[in-house]
Amino acid sequence: MNYSIGVDIGGTNTVIAIINESGYIIEKTVISTDLSITPKNMIHRINSYIKLVIKKSNLPRNKIKGIGIVSPGPLDSRQGYITNPPNLHGWIDVPVKQLIEKEFSYPVRLENDANAATLAEKWIGAGQNTENFIYITVSTGIGSGIVINRKLLQGIHGNAGDIGHMVIDPSFGRCICGQYGCLESIASGSAIARHASKLMGKNLSTKDVFNLYKNKNSHIHLYLKHVLKLLGAACVTLINTFDTEKIIIGGGVTNAGTLFFTPIRDYVQKYALNRNGSETKIIPAYFKNNASVIGAAYLSFI
Repeated sequence: MNYSIGVDIGGTNTVIAIINESGYIIEKTVISTDLSITPKNMIHRINSYIKLVIKKSNLPRNKIKGIGIVSPGPLDSRQGYITNPPNLHGWIDVPVKQLIEKEFSYPVRLENDANAATLAEKWIGAGQNTENFIYITVSTGIGSGIVINRKLLQGIHGNAGDIGHMVIDPSFGRCICGQYGCLESIASGSAIARHASKLMGKNLSTKDVFNLYKNKNSHIHLYLKHVLKLLGAACVTLINTFDTEKIIIGGGVTNAGTLFFTPIRDYVQKYALNRNGSETKIIPAYFKNNASVIGAAYLSFI
């Protein structure tokens, strides 16, 4: 059996894992993404942990087929550069592919983290045997991957599907990207916690907000009902644009279960442009965790 290494560089943590051809994680480690040091030094640290994970796995080197790297966008997957992600402050035009290739004899590929998670769902998750679907992650940020006729839509630089910066309601204020009313600044987990905390005058987690919503707190119920309606509107826009079979939603916010999914499904059924669109399945992702790192590793198998 062959194996591959996946590296998921996030704004808070970096996950490094070895998986086999069935998608099973053989070895995994998680380290902090230290934004106080230079990107080059952080990648040097990542390289040392890749070596450690390889050593701990006890796998023959010739059975490892490559290394897949994923990070938030924007990036340039063809050139192997992380260009300037809002969640990786200071990582501007970083040649991550080349810096990792210097340390290893394996081929290295770079991909957007949401695209990688989409590939994981397509490979062994909720997107199996589905020709047209969209994967959306709703977590610290919001991103998506789009599969059309079984192929991942990447765009010229690999950044297609960055729906988190779709402008949907400017009244919510300025996004980190500079625009007003981006979906990510409204409906991501961090945005929900931030807006609700301001509304209630105390610090709340996203989980706290959904508990208040469940208990029909008057302020939170009206607020979150509107946010979920806007997520539904984003899904309708995607359905109308791409004529997809499924929308698969993952990320930490989906842990709220039916509280999260029911309003979105109701909105889609009511407002999708055609009857078939209104019947689009809105379903939870298969992977609760590890989707991006499994997708990263999968890059070496395709």
